[in-house]
Amino acid sequence: MPLAQKQYHILNGDALKEQFPAELNGEIIVARECLVDGDVKSETLEELFQIRARFITEFYGEYSEAEYHRDSVSEFKKVMDIPENSMVHLWFEDDLFCQVNFWFISYLLFHHTKNCEVFLIRPKVHTPYGFGGLSNAELLQAFREKTEVKNLGQIAHLWELYQNDDLQGLSTTAEALKEPFPFLLEAVKAHIERIPSGDNPGRPSQALIDIMEELDTDKFGPVFMEFNKRESIYGFGDLQVKRLFDEVKKNL
Repeated sequence: MPLAQKQYHILNGDALKEQFPAELNGEIIVARECLVDGDVKSETLEELFQIRARFITEFYGEYSEAEYHRDSVSEFKKVMDIPENSMVHLWFEDDLFCQVNFWFISYLLFHHTKNCEVFLIRPKVHTPYGFGGLSNAELLQAFREKTEVKNLGQIAHLWELYQNDDLQGLSTTAEALKEPFPFLLEAVKAHIERIPSGDNPGRPSQALIDIMEELDTDKFGPVFMEFNKRESIYGFGDLQVKRLFDEVKKNL
């Protein structure tokens, strides 16, 4: 009698884990990273993890490099150890924060696993709340409407292009994938538009400047709330926006 196919659910962060439907079987792996923020250039995975450990420790408060390896690298290694012929479900949203992590997870799967069936689960409508705004029944419905990822190599390549700042390559690859995954183009466009150029500080920073002027405040709380409404495509949390906010205030 053949062994049952092993099931895995890879989630983007711990928030979804807390509300994950108990009805769904399989091992849960959590992608605990914000690869959208900070340096990702490296020649090897080990070098990448060292770079990220230093970055997270420096910019994300009371968090040590050892804790990064314990909480984040250990989960990535679980992805790399998924056995052959497993079924893997990727729970990632459309915003840039989620997408960069999705590209990286796809890269790990493509280069370290064999003959796995891979599916993407995402909220039907992109909102600032993502999976967090869905009920248990809606999460189960999203799971039933999953999309098979038949282009895993191309999704994985997006990570390499992102890592190497190849903006033209990102655009070309996202365009080639727009029929199965139209949301890729929006994420890539948002990434390109956040890069400063000349007098343009980049889309997120400019949005913060505009919001501060319109609300006539330099208080982070109301500015952050408005930024989330206007620029939900970035999926930035308070830590990412605070870094940008502090930089904007310093330069005003």
